[in-house]
Amino acid sequence: MTSDSNDSRQTSILRAASSAFAAYGFRKTSMNDIADGAGMSRPAVYLHYKNKNDIYRSLIQLYYNQAADGLKTVFDAGKPVAETLRNAFDAQFGDMLEDVLASAHGMELLDTAEKTAADVKEAGEARLHDLYSDWLRHEAEQGRILLPETAEQIAEVILVGLKALKTTVSSVPELRTKLAAYASLIGRGLEAA
Repeated sequence: MTSDSNDSRQTSILRAASSAFAAYGFRKTSMNDIADGAGMSRPAVYLHYKNKNDIYRSLIQLYYNQAADGLKTVFDAGKPVAETLRNAFDAQFGDMLEDVLASAHGMELLDTAEKTAADVKEAGEARLHDLYSDWLRHEAEQGRILLPETAEQIAEVILVGLKALKTTVSSVPELRTKLAAYASLIGRGLEAA
C-alpha cells in the first residue's frame, strides 16, 4: 500500500468524521458512521486510526496545521495591519472551525477537543502564538506598528480575544462580523501614527 493511498484514505476518514461529528455530536457518532461516510468498512478505518478519540485528535491537529499555514500566507502578503488581521482571523477560523461553530453540537465538539486533545491544542495554540508574535515583531521593526507591550503579550491578547469570540457568538455570520470589528480595533490600536 502506498503512502499516497494511505493519505487519501486518511483524508476520506477525516472528512467523514468531521461531517458525522457536526451532524451527530462526538458522543453519538459511531465508528460505523465514520466508516460509512468514508465509503469504507469499519475494520478498514481501524487500520488507520485506533478509535474515535484518535480520529478526533487528528482532526484537531489538521485544524491547527491548516490555521498555521493560512497565517503564514497572510502574514507574508504584506497588507495593511487591519486587513492583515482580518485575513489572519479568517484563515485561523477557516472552514473546519466554521463547520463546528455552525453545528448544533458545536459546544460539545469544542469541549471534546479540550478533553481528548488538550496536548494537541496546547501545541497548536503555542504555534499560532509564535506566528502572531513573529509577525508583530516584524511589523514593529519595519515601523508599520507601535507595540505598547511585547509582541508576545500582544499576541496573547489577540488569541484570548479570539477564543472569547468563538465561545460567545450564536452564529457564524455574527462571528464573522465580530472578527472584522476585532481586527479593525486591534489594527487601529497598533498602527504607527
